[in-house]
Amino acid sequence: MFTGIITGVGRISAVQALGESSTHGKRLTIQAPAGYLDDVGLGDSIALNGACMTVTTFEVAAQKFTIDISAESLDKTAGLDGLGTVNLEKALRANDRLGGHIVSGHVDGIGSISHFAQVGESWELRVLAPPSLAKYLAYKGSITVNGVSLTVNRVVDLHGGCEISINLIPHTVENTALGTLNQGSRVNLEIDTVARYVERMMSAPAV
Repeated sequence: MFTGIITGVGRISAVQALGESSTHGKRLTIQAPAGYLDDVGLGDSIALNGACMTVTTFEVAAQKFTIDISAESLDKTAGLDGLGTVNLEKALRANDRLGGHIVSGHVDGIGSISHFAQVGESWELRVLAPPSLAKYLAYKGSITVNGVSLTVNRVVDLHGGCEISINLIPHTVENTALGTLNQGSRVNLEIDTVARYVERMMSAPAV
């Protein structure tokens, strides 16, 4: 489990294919910030752009680690198939503060950035979400974008899904990889866990 509060910005520095066919996954090498791996062990969970991954090897001195990502996960996520910056979050401990919201690290869908511009001291981020996620998105509700816990400021229903608007304070832009996004960028989305259960309770047949 995670909270959506990013604890570091890393970089995918190498990508190695684990086989020759499209059914094979990839091994990613991630360069972490200084000191980030000091309390990390083999098999620990670290979310990369909101996708929960398992540490398969790590080098504390070099501050880098590897993860193996399956072809299925590559197909269902964005930004994990090539070199570039990624948001990092270590798994939640039982005694940690829940600064964002409860995040599972399971990507529900891929959105695309429709608008990203500075407004005053903050930034407005608009994301086009797929139709399958539209019903889970609500004004003042929570959404995870590339692993970052954010609050929805506006929802506009469209024929092909919906567009959500999010306000980013300068701290978020400066301390996550969201600042590298552009119009058209694909992002990983995870809906609020509570919304899943509400939808199930409303749609389940009466016994």
